[in-house]
Amino acid sequence: MKQQATPAPMTRAARWLALAVLVLAVLLIAVDSTVLGLATPFLSEDLQPSGNQLLWIGDAYSFVLAGLLVSMGSLGDRIGRKRILLIGATAFGAISVLNAYANSAELMIVARALLGVAGATLMPATLALIRNLFHDPRERSVAIGIWGAAASAGMAVGPIVGGVLLEHFWWGSVFLINLPVMAVLVVVGAKLLPESRNPRPGPWDLVSVVLSMAGMIGIVYAIKEFAAHGFGWIGVAAGVAGVLGLYGFVRRQRRLPTPLLDLRLFRSRGFSSAVIADLLTILGLSGLIFFLSQFLQLVQGLRPIQAGLAELPAAIGSIVAGLLAGQVARRFSVRAVVAGGLAAIALALAALTTITADTGYLLLGTALLVVGAGAGFSFTVTADVILAAVPKEEAGAASAVSETAYELGAALGIALLGSIVTGVYRGFAGPVGTPDAAHESLGAAVEAAAQLPPQAAAELLEAARAAFAEGVAIAAGVGAAVLFGTAIAAWFLLRGQQLGTGRQVAQRSER
Repeated sequence: MKQQATPAPMTRAARWLALAVLVLAVLLIAVDSTVLGLATPFLSEDLQPSGNQLLWIGDAYSFVLAGLLVSMGSLGDRIGRKRILLIGATAFGAISVLNAYANSAELMIVARALLGVAGATLMPATLALIRNLFHDPRERSVAIGIWGAAASAGMAVGPIVGGVLLEHFWWGSVFLINLPVMAVLVVVGAKLLPESRNPRPGPWDLVSVVLSMAGMIGIVYAIKEFAAHGFGWIGVAAGVAGVLGLYGFVRRQRRLPTPLLDLRLFRSRGFSSAVIADLLTILGLSGLIFFLSQFLQLVQGLRPIQAGLAELPAAIGSIVAGLLAGQVARRFSVRAVVAGGLAAIALALAALTTITADTGYLLLGTALLVVGAGAGFSFTVTADVILAAVPKEEAGAASAVSETAYELGAALGIALLGSIVTGVYRGFAGPVGTPDAAHESLGAAVEAAAQLPPQAAAELLEAARAAFAEGVAIAAGVGAAVLFGTAIAAWFLLRGQQLGTGRQVAQRSER
């Protein structure tokens, strides 16, 4: 077999310049994940989607992304992570134009799904390239911290940039901002990024790809269906199909000589513990963060730009903590940083159980700062542990597992905590004449209030906002319990784990 040529070592400056290119990709994906929510009211006015179509516009991207992450991460290990990153970035830019100029709800759904295909190539490739760019554990910790900080910054900047664009341009402009960033990424990345791949990749098994995608999409769809409509036959059928798909995927991986995903990775206690910690952390966080944005806008009356600025403390905390996480983990220990970060998030969520419609910003801003710092410490260190626990040839697949845990945790969190918020909200008692639709969502209550006499409208909004705040407070309590439990589990499961030494799987693979 022809051996892969060993690339010339990169200088320190070249490595950090290459990281800057990867940060562009992460920043873009993070911004894109937040702007659709802001654009939805304007998009709905133009395209006139049905309620079901509007849900698919919001969900098509995440469904496809979750279903393809593992497959695309493994494909990058086989054909080259640089190659798949540049192909995916080019496709992401082109499909963003299709999103911007979609002239029907059906075309918008297709465009969002295609964007999910392109997006699935980017995140695993960026993290895998970091694993292959930075061989020194200390440098790699700093690089991962910067990578995570870029994601946090993008999520914070997204609502602000989106709000500015929507106040001056049409809704498609929030997608067109992808083009210049992708152009720079592709042109500069083609010159700066080194290629890396698995020298003995084996075939890319299409049956495994189909099973993986069917399994993940089925599970995520079932979770969202249960959250939106309760237990019905559609959700149950999707869930059963998803479980069967994942079961078939696991069985096939065990039998293939070169599997799409090497399940031996999960034998590493550090790898498995870090993945589980990420999933549960996002589960406890995502639902609350999703509804907190609505709380700021619909309960406290902030404009989208103001709400985005109000959420900045979370990004600031995450960026600072992410940059310090590796150093702190070496000074103390991996388990102390991860468990401590998760406990800090839990305490912040516990504080939010006291919020009401009139809660001042001091409590909210402080809680968001602590949440961001705790997440920055935890996610940066777990990402480092995941990459250090696998051989560099399988970095793409390992990164994809990490991202899949994030997507699944987000779906579970929004579904479970969202169900709590929705259930509490629907029980509010409005004034006589309150339409049934007002109990479906706070946005619907605001619309219904506009059709009522002033006194009745004021009573309806006061009752609806109080009920929504109560639901968010209860969801925060559940999230706090999940995070406290995860912190305790992380303390025991990550015992003895150190950055740069979790190489059990790698050593076995090299022998």
